[in-house]
Amino acid sequence: MNPMGIWTTPAIGADGTIYVSEDKLYAINPNGTLKWSSPIGSGTGYSSPAIGADGTIYVGADKLYAINPNGTPKWSYNMGNGFLSSPAIGADGSIYIGAGDYNLYAINPDGTEKWSYATGDMIYSSPAIGADGTIYVGSYDKSLYAINPDGTEKWSYATGDMIYSSPAIGADGTIYVGSYDMNLYAIAPTGGLKWSYTTDAGICASPAIGADGTIYVGSCNVTNFGQTIYAINQFGIKWKYTTSGPIHSSPAIGADGTIYVGSGDKSLYAIH
Repeated sequence: MNPMGIWTTPAIGADGTIYVSEDKLYAINPNGTLKWSSPIGSGTGYSSPAIGADGTIYVGADKLYAINPNGTPKWSYNMGNGFLSSPAIGADGSIYIGAGDYNLYAINPDGTEKWSYATGDMIYSSPAIGADGTIYVGSYDKSLYAINPDGTEKWSYATGDMIYSSPAIGADGTIYVGSYDMNLYAIAPTGGLKWSYTTDAGICASPAIGADGTIYVGSCNVTNFGQTIYAINQFGIKWKYTTSGPIHSSPAIGADGTIYVGSGDKSLYAIH
């Protein structure tokens, strides 16, 4: 069990079932009662579940686990050093996930390996998939990678420090990612820098993109007292809001534009 509690993000099924991982994968009914729980091995605590088109739930721990919607095991894939990022699912059903052995893995829906791509360090960043199937992922080796669907490198972009943040992709294909070097980067689909914005501390949360293209992201580096949520666009900062604790949570945006974000001060904030 993670002594820090639940760090993962819930996933919601088509029938309203809520899936969340900690020491097990839990399926919770919409009324808050337990539907089922399934053991998923040690090393759990950072990988959030993802749901396939057929309802299969995928989550990383010491292995990558595929769980049927009724809670029974479907398959598991063991790469030997644990999965640190959360899975992303491609249009063809391929599961993409980063691992502690420095590799990004592509796993077929039947649990066999499709390919792996080696970076220079651990991958906590969860992959994002572009409209053309390109997989974007950050590594502790300080780089953002664009990987073709066949597992070859398209390009990489070096930042000034490790990347914990997961990328977000804008409507025009721009990739937004935060780095521990205190910058939010906007990278063109061709791999060139469009712009960057320097915050007050390292960024480990993933950006969220509003309907008008505004990027919302929080700073989280405790040693630098980062605890601010930023609203940023290509022209610079629109506003910022400081909480009383570091922000590891990625913002969620409501239908009315309200931004919801959790903070290290144990509070949930709703910001206009």
